[in-house]
Amino acid sequence: MPKMTAAPRMPGPEATPPRYRMEIVWSDEDEAYVVTVPDLPGCVTHGATYVQAARMGEDAIAAWLEGARHWGRPIPLPGAGGKD
Repeated sequence: MPKMTAAPRMPGPEATPPRYRMEIVWSDEDEAYVVTVPDLPGCVTHGATYVQAARMGEDAIAAWLEGARHWGRPIPLPGAGGKD
């Protein structure tokens, strides 16, 4: 009988989260650093300093993933560029 293996799945919230790329740029208009996460559509935040923006980006990623899990939405793999 052939050996059966489980299909790979995204880790749960208790596992180490995947690493998503953040783009952090200064916005003169907003007078803040704006953070976007290309792999997670709509995942955008900002911060007054670069460090604060990076921390806010991490929080935004965690919230995006939590919401996607809650609603049963597909979660793109890091590096997918916003594609499922």
